Amino acid sequence: MSKPRYRALPLGGSLEADFVRRDDGSTLVVSREALRPYPKRLTDRFLHWAEAAPDRTLVAKRVKGGEWRRVSYAEALKSARAIAQALLDRGVSVERPVAILSDNDIEHLLLALGAMFAGVPYASVSPAYSLISQDYGKLRHILDLLTPGLVFASGPAYAKAIAAVVLAGTPVVLTEGAIDGRTTVPFASLLQTVPTAAVDAAYAKVGPDTIAKFLFTSGSTKLPKGVINTQRMLCANQQMIGQCFPALAAEPPVLVDWLPWNHTFGGNHNIGITLYNGGTLYIDEGKPTPALIGETLRNLREIAPTIYFNVPKGFEEIANALETDAVLRKTLFSRVRMFFFSGAGLSQPVWDKLDRLAEQECGERIRMLTGLGMTETAPFAICANAWDVKSGHIGLPAPGLELKLVPVGDKQEVRYRGPNVTPGYWRAPEQTAECFDAEGFYCSGDAATPMDAAQPERGFMFDGRIGEDFKLSTGTFVSVGPLRAGIIAAGDPLVQDVVVAGINRSEVGILIFLRLDACRDFTGLPANAPAHIVLGHEHLRAFLQRLVDTLHSRGTGSATRVARALVLAEPPSIDRGEITDKGSINQRAVLTHRDADVVRMYIGTDRDVIVPRKH
Repeated sequence: MSKPRYRALPLGGSLEADFVRRDDGSTLVVSREALRPYPKRLTDRFLHWAEAAPDRTLVAKRVKGGEWRRVSYAEALKSARAIAQALLDRGVSVERPVAILSDNDIEHLLLALGAMFAGVPYASVSPAYSLISQDYGKLRHILDLLTPGLVFASGPAYAKAIAAVVLAGTPVVLTEGAIDGRTTVPFASLLQTVPTAAVDAAYAKVGPDTIAKFLFTSGSTKLPKGVINTQRMLCANQQMIGQCFPALAAEPPVLVDWLPWNHTFGGNHNIGITLYNGGTLYIDEGKPTPALIGETLRNLREIAPTIYFNVPKGFEEIANALETDAVLRKTLFSRVRMFFFSGAGLSQPVWDKLDRLAEQECGERIRMLTGLGMTETAPFAICANAWDVKSGHIGLPAPGLELKLVPVGDKQEVRYRGPNVTPGYWRAPEQTAECFDAEGFYCSGDAATPMDAAQPERGFMFDGRIGEDFKLSTGTFVSVGPLRAGIIAAGDPLVQDVVVAGINRSEVGILIFLRLDACRDFTGLPANAPAHIVLGHEHLRAFLQRLVDTLHSRGTGSATRVARALVLAEPPSIDRGEITDKGSINQRAVLTHRDADVVRMYIGTDRDVIVPRKH
């Protein structure tokens, strides 16, 4: 067979690394390419593009689902300076920062830019903590930790959360509307503020160690931690990305992106790429869910990105739609040069489908690239940008980053040291100290293993979260990450996610979350069929029985052999930390909160428990 043809994409950085094996069993891995100079402030690049391409669109979003509202670099700079003055007038500071409760929108970005010009940190807080949460527990914890000097929300939908959590006297800024019983400030009034020399003086004090923002971890098993993000972290990270993907500097990138800005992928990685390289970001109000994927597909039919980011679930939904949507295929494949995913593993069947559809549409494949990083690394750290990237690969460290692999049990923990690594957690010195080793490496809790032990220079594969792995009662160690990825791939397209159980038990069991929309299609049931009808359908039950039979038969031992399964009817809960805004399931949180289901699965007398048929 001839080698597949790929669309031209210059790649650099992270292709070669030096390995130093040490007497303590650890291994240092460092890119052979040095990190080149980078600015001391991310907004320096924004200023550059506002002068070099003032009329270019920086950000665009549909107005109430209609036409696109566009804001140019010059317009954004004017607004950011006005907002900076308004923030300085209100006395916000590092001890009294800006809290942003809203989803991705233009005002959100302008406020963030204004805060950076004023030298004041901001924190984008998950909208789910205000709009979905029933107890506002995580929102209350975050605002108590921040002690904000100003709170921003897009409108009165946030009124209940603000009334419950935001202290009286804290200025509240709204894009539109008002809140009964609370004095609010229209966002438009911030834009009308006349900037003075105070803005320039404040900006002159901003340096590499200035805190640009706080990003909060998902708080899956504990309360969210506030990760300090400095200007050095943001700028160094963008330089790392640029050296690994030179195409970003060769052509101003165009992004169509839904990824939430309260997460590091959307809020640091993708906004940063736009600002650093003079790109344009189209805010996508869709999401990879049955109710919202249609909006993403609509946007991708209209706007052709040059680089496209998503989580695996998003790519799966898009791949399925591409099979029957000619307009979507034509637009998406017209100029995209690279796909990139993060947040979870992309199944090889989805990957292969995208390759096949691209070849059919334009005669060449689009590079699918990935890596490994985290909120604490701003997030780019390890990059898989070689020519043979497959599902599970994470690659090698980016230029400027030191990687240390440390034996933990039978795994190798990934630890990071470099200019993109956080100095710690806000107002949490004990948690900060716990996460760094004696040499100053951040202990990630992630595990990696060489793709080829005989040729480690080929790079690494993700080997799961160390904290998720466990032992069976026999002492056999269960590596959750690879096992889980294989189960999800085997259950495609009906299985959304699984949680692996079996701590101190003699065999592995799995809790299954299904895609109800896909299950309705599979069973021929109408789109509004209740969940209990779908889950009880004979065709679905037969599919699940075949799946468990397959998983059991292909296991090579007790640690890889699925012995029982239970389908969970209740979706994962944000309040309980079982799922993040990006749709990632947290193994430990689900097991903690659904212990009764785990017990029910292992008792095995329930008709809903699926066990392998004897052959």
